[in-house]
Amino acid sequence: MTLPAWLTAIKFNADGLIPAIAQDHESGRILMMAWMNAEALQLTAQTKTAVYFSRSRAKLWHKGESSGHTQTVHDIRLDCDADVIVLSVTQAGGIACHTGRESCFYQRLDLSGQAPEWQTVDKVLKDPADIYQSSEASGATSHSHNTDTNDAMDADSTNNAVEDHNTATGNTSILQQLDNVLAERKQADADSSYVASLYAKGLNKILEKVGEESTESIIAAKDFANCDEKTNKAQYDEARHELIYEVADVWFHTLVGLAWFDIESDAVLNELGRRFGLSGIDEKASR
Repeated sequence: MTLPAWLTAIKFNADGLIPAIAQDHESGRILMMAWMNAEALQLTAQTKTAVYFSRSRAKLWHKGESSGHTQTVHDIRLDCDADVIVLSVTQAGGIACHTGRESCFYQRLDLSGQAPEWQTVDKVLKDPADIYQSSEASGATSHSHNTDTNDAMDADSTNNAVEDHNTATGNTSILQQLDNVLAERKQADADSSYVASLYAKGLNKILEKVGEESTESIIAAKDFANCDEKTNKAQYDEARHELIYEVADVWFHTLVGLAWFDIESDAVLNELGRRFGLSGIDEKASR
């Protein structure tokens, strides 16, 4: 493919990619960073909407294709070395991050103490479970997200961002918090919550999601197994993150399945505790 003159001026890396930083058109705040190949950048220029390239999936992804949080592009700038792009965008919904925050850069290094410590300084504007339930309603697949670091996972909603509530709830575990949220969603309107929409669709839909996410975890594990940390650290880190994310998807939808039967996570933890210290061979033989 012959590139137009303006694209040939860009210094793409060895993988044919260039980092792209999305910046709010009004405030100037940095919202996210993702990657573009020549096709993604050309589409962005043509459509004036942000299109990126997923390194882990090796495919284009349109920002907001699952969440609805698209980016209208007002300006595209190239740095002095011609190897970084900055997009000036209007962020639909005011949320660029898959965690439900305005920006993916919501952690600040606090240097006031004896040791530097990362602190979350931006609040969650909307529960990711509620953001992405609309993609399920429209039949979108769970992997239309980019899975790249920073905007990583512009897609399925299994990250409930419960980490922000840990301090407020004292010693309550994340699993217990999830149990409470899942129980509450049983009373919610199906149009207002991803989990409530799963309940409304019934057990078969929930089990279908468990199977779907399990398959995604298998694919992610195989992808990770083919990565070499020494030869390509970025790809290795990306694949590791993807595997963790997909396993979280499986856990989450499995918990939804348990909640369907009014079974809390403690029941599974107690069963694991019972097995602790037992011979796996003896345990299997006793069934």
